Amino acid sequence: MNASRSKLNHLFLALFSLLMLYPVIWWVGASLKKTAELSLPTLWPATPMWENYSKGWHFSGDYTFAHFFGNTLLMELGNVTGGVFTAALVAYGFSRLRFKLRGFWFSILLLTMMLPGQVTVVPQYILFNKLGWVDSYVPLVLPHFFGGGAFFIFLLVQFIRGIPRDLDEAAKIDGTSVYGIFFRIVLPLIKPALVTVAIFTFIWSWDDFFAQVLYISSVDKFTVGLALRMFIDQFDIQWGQLLAMSLLSITPSVLIFLFAQKYFVEGIATTGLKG
Repeated sequence: MNASRSKLNHLFLALFSLLMLYPVIWWVGASLKKTAELSLPTLWPATPMWENYSKGWHFSGDYTFAHFFGNTLLMELGNVTGGVFTAALVAYGFSRLRFKLRGFWFSILLLTMMLPGQVTVVPQYILFNKLGWVDSYVPLVLPHFFGGGAFFIFLLVQFIRGIPRDLDEAAKIDGTSVYGIFFRIVLPLIKPALVTVAIFTFIWSWDDFFAQVLYISSVDKFTVGLALRMFIDQFDIQWGQLLAMSLLSITPSVLIFLFAQKYFVEGIATTGLKG
């Protein structure tokens, strides 16, 4: 009975996996079709148009998609670095340090998670515009250097609370400072949670089209998402090229998740469950 049930479970999972992968398979096939073939019910084109990738890559006369990928990766470097480090630093303060009104400020932090992002869009834009930072990456990167976000701080606080305080006390006896404990003890032990924060930060900011279209207007500063929009702005939309480039645009996120999957799963599974 157990063997039969196991086979049925594997069969169900295989069928469910095919169901989930079908849109991606269609996406790959559609990226190789002519525009006229997209309305046909076929999954794969009779004659694959591999030139959709080369033409789409050189779609813009002045820039290739390598330029837009470079812009986006440069922005992501700042986002991930700032978000991970500052979120860990703030979380360490809330979970290990004693200061007045700590519980009150942590409650305020959690309340900000319930605040819709749309509420702060207009004040932030006015502020960045007055500072002359519109049409630059500063409005997209700078907020990540101020805690990285309430959700990430909360996640790391729960993880750090699972680390025995005896390690801190032993380090203090050896003469280690507060910052030494943070860098030498806490950071190495919360590596899975840091990887989780890095993955979420990368994917969310990579896909944040709204903020990018709000603050970036120069073509030479376009990110991948804004570059894809240029396909829509033309009169004769080349859907095959658009689908080809959009398929390439998700490649960095998929690769990062695959290579860091072990730490990601560990960080999610153990957060808040340690005693």
